[in-house]
Amino acid sequence: MLDNSYAAVMARKNEIMKRAVGMDYDRFESGSIAFDYEGMMAATGYSLEAVRKIQIEEFQIGNTPLIELKNLTALARMCAPQGMGARIFVKDEASNLSGSFKVRRAATSIHQAKKMGYKGVISATSGNYGAAVAACAAKAGLKCIVVQECFDSKGIGQPEIIEKARKCEALGAEVVQLTVGPELFYMFLRMLEETDYFNASLYTPFGIAGVETLGYEIAHQCRLLLGRDPDMVVCTNAGGGNLTGTARGLKKAGCGAEVVAASVNLSGLHMASDTQFNLKSFTTGHTGFGMPFSTWPDRSDVPRSAARPLRYMDRYVTVNQGEVFYTTEMLAALEGMEKGPAGNTSLAAAFSLAQTMPKDKIIVVQETEYTGAGKHVNAQLSFARQNGIDIRFGDPKDEVPGKSIILPSHPSMIKAKEADIEHLRTSLIHNAQKMTGKTPTEADIEFLAEETRTNTTFVKEHLA
Repeated sequence: MLDNSYAAVMARKNEIMKRAVGMDYDRFESGSIAFDYEGMMAATGYSLEAVRKIQIEEFQIGNTPLIELKNLTALARMCAPQGMGARIFVKDEASNLSGSFKVRRAATSIHQAKKMGYKGVISATSGNYGAAVAACAAKAGLKCIVVQECFDSKGIGQPEIIEKARKCEALGAEVVQLTVGPELFYMFLRMLEETDYFNASLYTPFGIAGVETLGYEIAHQCRLLLGRDPDMVVCTNAGGGNLTGTARGLKKAGCGAEVVAASVNLSGLHMASDTQFNLKSFTTGHTGFGMPFSTWPDRSDVPRSAARPLRYMDRYVTVNQGEVFYTTEMLAALEGMEKGPAGNTSLAAAFSLAQTMPKDKIIVVQETEYTGAGKHVNAQLSFARQNGIDIRFGDPKDEVPGKSIILPSHPSMIKAKEADIEHLRTSLIHNAQKMTGKTPTEADIEFLAEETRTNTTFVKEHLA
């Protein structure tokens, strides 16, 4: 009989996670800070062409439409200085199986799980990825469990998360809903150990390789439709896998577009706080995940995360909750596209950034997601109001996360704000030294330069 106390389960977490992914992560370790990231990615054994074939032939996903948002572009130009206002395009990932880009991440993992003989898969997620895993598992004939952080200690769940649970269950998954706190990871580990199911984590190399096809498609569709590459691609950023995979796909297509991360500003709210959990109106794509995962990616449910966003982002911007809600309404009212909040985070940023770019430039929002009753703007704002959040029109810059949601009085007030990316890079360097307790070697310094997309001089200065 195993000791299933919290301390004992956490002590054997790496052993559990390795067995549940079927990959020997120790092969890539140096014994210090550095590890062989590209070697880990290559160890999947799947080329980009092979991943595309799996996605299209086994799961009928990908090749989603690239749509020009002509009315939003026209509105952005009305708000911009003369001669400015890039053309805004969106990759409609909601047309995928399960309704989001995350099915690309799931497909490769489910294919691998079936290939290795696992009887089922488990995923820890707030929902969109859970639905993707459930859909692919159903197609592959595998069992599926989704572990979901859902409620505060009073048993109250956010409407968006409840909506996602319904989606997962409709697609055949067993959904285990938990309260906020460390029990999520603990229960996830116990279920992996007890079931011997595959860990269909968001952060395995299989998952990130699945998103590479999205960046690859964007580049080739722009060339086909427009005869050129996009100038900028905006990615909603939380755990970093969306941006990492998209950027790697763009790179493999030979596309040098500027890659911009976008998150909802939830500064001041702690994601693991029971009292603050329901004071936020976004379950993903926000700074509560985006910032800490950027500065220490290996806080995930695998020994080494394949999502390394600072390796790939050129800029990081934030938008406020009210701006995203307003943009969601704009997209529906002006373009006839009703979509969920995740993709509309990067769309809000793109609407602002387009106004700083000349008219002949092209900006692509690389995802949309499905919407539903609990994901709808009205449901989210009603829930916020019930939790004492002040909701009003005004200037979004006055919004205070956890206290107010300010919808812009005019679309010109939507303003993406630059995050201090150099500070994030410095934090990653410090965290690497702190978390490992190692004195960096020359190999570590070179690795950290790659991690932060800087150089060894920058790393050495900040280690000092």
